Amino acid sequence: MYRISRTFFKFPVRITHQRQAWTTLHNHQSKTSNSIPKSNRINYGTQAAAEPFLNGSSSSYLEEMYSAWQKDPNSVHKSWDVYFRNTARGVSSAYIRPPTLGGAPVPTSTEMVPAAAMPSEKIIEHHLSVQSIIRSYQIRGHELAAVDPLGLDQRSDGSSMSEILINHYDLDEPDLDKVFRLPHTTYIGGDQTELPLRQIIKRLEEIYCRQIGIEFMFINNLEQTDWIRRKFEVPNIMQFDAEEKRLILARLIRSTRFEDFLARKWSSEKRFGIEGCEVLIPAMKAVIDSCSSLGVDSFVIGMPHRGRLNVLANVCRKPLEQIICQFDSKLEPSDEGSGDVKYHLGMCHERLNRVTNKNIKMSVVANPSHLEAVNPVVQGKTKAEQFYQGDKDGKRVMSVLLHGDAAFAGQGVVYETFHLSDLPMYTTHGTIHIVVNNQIGFTTDPRVSRSSPYPTDVARVINAPIFHVNADHPEAVIYVCKVASEWRHRFNKDVVIDLVCYRRSGHNEIDEPMFTQPLMYKKIAKQPTVLASYAEKLIHSGIVSQQEYEDEVAKYDKICEEAHLASKKETAVRNRDWLDSPWSGFFEGKDPMKSPLTGIDEETLQHIGMSFSLPPEDFELHRGVKRILKSHEDMVKNRIADWALGEALAFGSLLKEGVHVRLSGQDVERGTFSHRHHVLHHQNIDKKTFISLNHLYSDQAQYIVCNSSLSEFGVLGFELGYSMTNPNSLVIWEAQFGDFHNTAQCIIDQFISSGQAKWVRQSGLVMLLPHGYEGMGPEHSSARLERFLQMSNDDPEFYPPESSSFEMQQLHEINWFVCYCSTPANLFHVLRRQVALPFRKPLIIMTPKSLLRLPEARSSFDLMTDNTAFQRVIKEAGPAMDNASNVKKLIFCTGKVYYELVKEREKLKMVDKIAIARVEQISPFPFDLVKEEITQYPRAEVAWCQEEHKNMGAWGYAEPRFRTVLKKMNSRKEVQYVGRYPSAAAATGNKHMHTMELGQFLKEAMSI
Repeated sequence: MYRISRTFFKFPVRITHQRQAWTTLHNHQSKTSNSIPKSNRINYGTQAAAEPFLNGSSSSYLEEMYSAWQKDPNSVHKSWDVYFRNTARGVSSAYIRPPTLGGAPVPTSTEMVPAAAMPSEKIIEHHLSVQSIIRSYQIRGHELAAVDPLGLDQRSDGSSMSEILINHYDLDEPDLDKVFRLPHTTYIGGDQTELPLRQIIKRLEEIYCRQIGIEFMFINNLEQTDWIRRKFEVPNIMQFDAEEKRLILARLIRSTRFEDFLARKWSSEKRFGIEGCEVLIPAMKAVIDSCSSLGVDSFVIGMPHRGRLNVLANVCRKPLEQIICQFDSKLEPSDEGSGDVKYHLGMCHERLNRVTNKNIKMSVVANPSHLEAVNPVVQGKTKAEQFYQGDKDGKRVMSVLLHGDAAFAGQGVVYETFHLSDLPMYTTHGTIHIVVNNQIGFTTDPRVSRSSPYPTDVARVINAPIFHVNADHPEAVIYVCKVASEWRHRFNKDVVIDLVCYRRSGHNEIDEPMFTQPLMYKKIAKQPTVLASYAEKLIHSGIVSQQEYEDEVAKYDKICEEAHLASKKETAVRNRDWLDSPWSGFFEGKDPMKSPLTGIDEETLQHIGMSFSLPPEDFELHRGVKRILKSHEDMVKNRIADWALGEALAFGSLLKEGVHVRLSGQDVERGTFSHRHHVLHHQNIDKKTFISLNHLYSDQAQYIVCNSSLSEFGVLGFELGYSMTNPNSLVIWEAQFGDFHNTAQCIIDQFISSGQAKWVRQSGLVMLLPHGYEGMGPEHSSARLERFLQMSNDDPEFYPPESSSFEMQQLHEINWFVCYCSTPANLFHVLRRQVALPFRKPLIIMTPKSLLRLPEARSSFDLMTDNTAFQRVIKEAGPAMDNASNVKKLIFCTGKVYYELVKEREKLKMVDKIAIARVEQISPFPFDLVKEEITQYPRAEVAWCQEEHKNMGAWGYAEPRFRTVLKKMNSRKEVQYVGRYPSAAAATGNKHMHTMELGQFLKEAMSI
């Protein structure tokens, strides 16, 4: 085991009499914040002005002012001049009030009480020392707390604290029996205002240096720190009656015996049990009980694999036979999906909380071995539930996150998620974090896995209190859980419970921990279980008898055995039993093979378009925004739409239909490329904004558009969680530049691409990824289209059976849709299709940059009105179509390069010789429409043109599928590649090189 240096907090003790006098006197008067405004530091106001800021941390302020006074007495207010003069003379009570507004004179030094009549210098020093002692416990007492059940860190248990402290503060043994007045910053006296020093130290040790270590003095809010002090410092506040202790014991029995049962039945199976932290189950149930009593009725839980099965069984009360079925390797799944290992699965369950007698809903979100990746997903799901329930303060829906110590300290997404906690559009109004602190990460010692003293130090960045607690002391754990629940309810802020424990069986049940942690596991081998020690304590105190304890153990053992017998009757594993976000009634009465029409009537288009284009009266806009809105107004009048207007028409029409729309990401309110402007800002009034899409209809759904923190991993995970809650919504995450999704790849790989296959979880999340080669260098050119296509699960060599439901069958079977639209109309339809489909799949869209303002990239309203729909392939519609038999070349492409090809074709006057078709939906691949287009031009050679390099873009995905189409046609044709050569970098950073590459492949494309 390790020992991190924890030198106890040291205050300066040999200070001048003058400094002692000021600090002591003003500490007694101070009850407010530690911070000193900059204006006070510079201007040196009156004593009355500065009085609220003077406390134990104000010495730098006083020293600065005192130094200025020594150089020039006129540099400070007259009241401070008198103050320092008297202090320098040895007058202990130097403080006087400043002049009144009426001009009453400041008393001179001769009016002060003589020093002989005041307390002696020694008494002042001792009072200052006592205050410093109290504060030192509050700030650093956690470092001496006995929170490690193994006792391997060899920290002081507090037994010699009194000797250390009184020596350090120039106090002697006789001073321990002197009585000191307690400051207002402590509650250790209860109703008493004075205590002997010996009693003061004893109480401080019991509060701060036993089984609970409290980190809270870094919080910059006096009300919050004072609240925490009351919860721990008030005498005899941590009391449990006999019934509460019996309940803790019963929950420990369930927690421990469940693990014992699994170990007996499946000794060679990995299950990632919680042996060594069995108190986790009573802890979680205490949180749920407390929060339920405070009004919460829905809990969204995220956790790693350790302890998951026990949580499902004994916290969520999932039927045991369904859990046990997961251990039967002979059972096959009875429904869709590839499934996942049992300790990654989630669930959703409603049950009666017997302590509060209230019905509660609990969801455990499924997640992979990428431990902390589930954190933002949980937060997004929680936020969505709060939104749909109208729970604006998080009083009914809350999140609980469990962590491992090594992952909590090491995973960057923890930090990203914490920084969402107080953002208006992302806050869930407080999360309770429980860290299962194994004091090791797999086989890695904390000394080489983190740089911070505690794994929980990341929580300090958001001023979350941190409660370290010895997991072998159940009552201390339960009390901390109750305090954490009350904190979350009172302040709507995050809180961290650090359960310091150990792993009895190593990383998993078939691991050998003695290879790497021999000393720790020798100690663990001798350590009694928390159940054994707590049962012995209650039996010894007469709260339960030995027979009652044994009966309770036998009762739960019988429950497990009966569930085991029941599980043998199961014939298959039902993946739907593990769904963490069920959509009640969504799939009922819908034809999964019916293709939806997504066009709307002209009147609606005109109304939304004009409402979006006209700002409110008396709202001062930037002239550039005025110009953009005026251009949109002109487009609406002319019945055309650019990209931004097409998007707004899609959003507005869905809002009209009662569909909630949420758009999130960096700079989405304006749009990275200054095209969107969904949030208008008044140019003269701060924070005055207007969102036109929320003022279309009186009964419309709400539109939320919000700039996010500079995070991709955390925010994309958040939006995924948000999308899981309600299928009748459109949830969109937009990357600032397409390649920024790189840092969120874990969410894409583990949740978005494979979520339905692993966990039967559908999501309609949309990702907008700006993409296009425009000579801007290797970053920001490519959204890595090839990666999304590589992860598509359709078979390149299988041509689906042709039928009227060809398109819908493909959409139903694919894991997601990947599109690269070239027109605003197709963007309009594909966004509306996301909601109109009778099922949900993620949608990945490569969005444009230069096309946002390209005049040719506009669409007529005729392509968005009734009886129109998304076009998977936009076929050639020019002269080449009328001259099909003479067309020499048929080029298939996708996205922006189409307009460059058209321009080059017109330049070379080959409009009747070369046909160009756009593949707008790349995955699932439109086999049927590609076949139709190739058939249309029997004499044409077939080419695929892209602006991306050959080893990137859609070529690697499209080429084998083109071969499948040609094989289906019994054609001997081959598909030709036209584009850039293979490259390691996504694009050149040289503008000249970019232009040369573009000209080269356009020339090749036009060659016939």
